[in-house]
Amino acid sequence: MSAPVLDMGLVPPLGEPRPQPELAVTEQTLPNGLRVVVVPRPGVPLVELRLRVPFAAGTARAAAQHAARASVLSGAVLLGTERHDQSGIAQLVQAHGGELAVSTDPDRVLFSTTVLTAGLAPVLGVLAEVLTSATYPNAQVVAEGARVAERIGIARSQPGVIARIALAERRYGAHPYALQLPAAEQVALVRAAALRKLHRDRVVPAGSTLVLVGDLDPAAAVDAAATALAGWTGDGAAVVAPPVTEQHPGVLQVVDRPGAVQSNVRLGGPAPRRTDPDLPAVRLANMVFGGYFSSRLVENIRERRGYTYSPRSSVDHLAASSSFVVEADVATEVTGPALLETLYELGRMALLPVTDAELDGARRYVLGSMALSTATHAGLASTVSALLGAGLAPEWLAEHQRALAAVTLDEVQEAARRYLAPDALTAVVVGDAARIAEPLRALGPVEVAAADEAGA
Repeated sequence: MSAPVLDMGLVPPLGEPRPQPELAVTEQTLPNGLRVVVVPRPGVPLVELRLRVPFAAGTARAAAQHAARASVLSGAVLLGTERHDQSGIAQLVQAHGGELAVSTDPDRVLFSTTVLTAGLAPVLGVLAEVLTSATYPNAQVVAEGARVAERIGIARSQPGVIARIALAERRYGAHPYALQLPAAEQVALVRAAALRKLHRDRVVPAGSTLVLVGDLDPAAAVDAAATALAGWTGDGAAVVAPPVTEQHPGVLQVVDRPGAVQSNVRLGGPAPRRTDPDLPAVRLANMVFGGYFSSRLVENIRERRGYTYSPRSSVDHLAASSSFVVEADVATEVTGPALLETLYELGRMALLPVTDAELDGARRYVLGSMALSTATHAGLASTVSALLGAGLAPEWLAEHQRALAAVTLDEVQEAARRYLAPDALTAVVVGDAARIAEPLRALGPVEVAAADEAGA
């Protein structure tokens, strides 16, 4: 029996996007330099906490060592303090409904948790203890380094990770952003003394931001943060990533994975940063091209040709650079045709008009996604933390929504011409070079690299 066909005429149209609510933000910079931002959201008695500490490598020369140490620090910082061991720290936070998590990326280290409103002050006390007296026990740091090294070794064998590493190296050259993952061997050599020094020098309040979102009295929340974190001091300064000079090698790189049954196609190039007035138009152009299921790329290489299950494009942000990225994982035998159709759709975006219907659908999707991503305490806290890290105020959310609503067809067309044109992008394909290199040469010059030469 064949499956019933859905009559799309029966699907109701999307409603008008709701306006981004204006946020009642309370902000104060403490004497130690920590910036505290409180966004009250009454209702559920929970608080989302995000402490963002700038943690970039600073220079390309320091990137490899810094990335290795940072990857271990994010787990080792919770191994114990002068007063509590790892289990004690976890139990103190869990008593108030939370679990303290620590993560790093090329720009920052982030401490985050969800706690009951009544537990905010005690959990801030635990956080202060971690920030001021983490001990990094020698044997446990070695074990953590071995665990992280094993995880990185596994990740570096994955074709999607190999493709991401290769694309970053070609785009960023000598910039620290070129290093997507540290070497497992270097991670395994990280020792406690190095982490203690890194923590002392770099985990400092100056330049850091604490975001609290939830059922809070703003003044009381600021006072609680000021009391708990008054002892967190340091002579170090925030280190941010240096400016990016985008590299643009015109030759397609094939990263060889002999015997691979699938190819991982990646294209990337510069995009407007959050502070750039071009960003709203580029976000909408991205959606029309490949940013959601109703996009041109999905309709072409998934629905019409069956080359791939989940092609996508996105606009991604780091502190010093933003990117337009295209991703598609395809069967080896259709690698050339899939890349050809991807380039065709990029060229069509740059040269042919977007329709009113396409722009309307993309706009509704982006505005709806923004509303969903900030509807929860957790989503709003993470978004506000990212905005502050980019030098923007929380009010940017409402301003950006208004800017998206005002974008015209001509502005989307100009954005597509400038940022989505194929010759503006760097291309990498990971796959079996013996089978895909020659078909790809029909599209232009190709250079072949071994997987280890692409950082894997």
